[in-house]
Amino acid sequence: MSTTIPTRGGAADLVSAAPPPSPSPSGRPSSEDRLHRRRGRIGLWFAMPWIVGFVLFYAAPMAASLWFSFTDFSLTSPDPIAFVGGDNWARLVRDREVIDSALVTIKFGLLSLPLTILVPLGFAWLLTAKQLWGRSIFRTLFYMPSVIPFVAAVLVFNGMLNSQTGWANRALSAVGIPGPNWLNSEVWIYPTLTLIALWGIGNAMIIFIAGINSVPADLYDAAQVDGASSWQQFRTITVPMISPVLFYNVVVALIGLFQYFLVPFVLKNGSGDPGGATFFYSMYFYRTLFRLQNMGYAATLAWMMFLVGLVVTGLLFWSARYWVHYEFGDQS
Repeated sequence: MSTTIPTRGGAADLVSAAPPPSPSPSGRPSSEDRLHRRRGRIGLWFAMPWIVGFVLFYAAPMAASLWFSFTDFSLTSPDPIAFVGGDNWARLVRDREVIDSALVTIKFGLLSLPLTILVPLGFAWLLTAKQLWGRSIFRTLFYMPSVIPFVAAVLVFNGMLNSQTGWANRALSAVGIPGPNWLNSEVWIYPTLTLIALWGIGNAMIIFIAGINSVPADLYDAAQVDGASSWQQFRTITVPMISPVLFYNVVVALIGLFQYFLVPFVLKNGSGDPGGATFFYSMYFYRTLFRLQNMGYAATLAWMMFLVGLVVTGLLFWSARYWVHYEFGDQS
């Protein structure tokens, strides 16, 4: 007896509908059951290195940090660790620096997040155009900054954007434009940090290029027959078809915003200058942990960052059902 089961691609496969194996008369597991169990044990052994690594380097430290958030653990205190209950969490709610650093992170995110998604998407769209000569060369040039150590890149930007000696302001002065104080102005610091962030968009651009290249060409051919312009094709075909890739890059960029630390630390050594505009939440966490060495309160800050990131990412996944489209229907 055969049963026709339609697949997602629309083809039909003939699958033999065999009855389930009957248990052996003695009540012992059948040979097929023993084979399944043996394969399960082998698979578990193959996965064991990852499981052990996850428990030792992720689960156990997370559990320890959660415990520390309820203690007064400090590396500089000779006193034994004492359980303080929810004192650290109550302090976090009242801590003005937590609110200020969170607002700094939000302000920067409102400017940088859209640009770090739209700019690589735009470059990917241009670098997949059939009329562009030397596409491979341009792709390599745009991706190359991503392989440069970012600390070195930040130091180069620090010299380039120096208001007195940097060649950016010198080039502007040569054409009669007064250069801004890129690194020491509260007005210009966020555009400057965003400019530095756009230096490393190569990874997102490559992912967008792969997504755009996977869109069936028949859709564009049909749109051209209907008289759709390039912008209409991009808006009605490309964006919906690559929405899973767009969703992935948004999630990665959002998580990167919560962990944004390296650039302001290298530029300002964690001081928060100018005027606290670079005192991000991660910077406050770093100061509490490594400079003040208040491990208990730092663990509380870390868990708050984790919980907020978890909630925001969860909301993003919830919203995906309304704007992310998959080839084989909604994946909910």
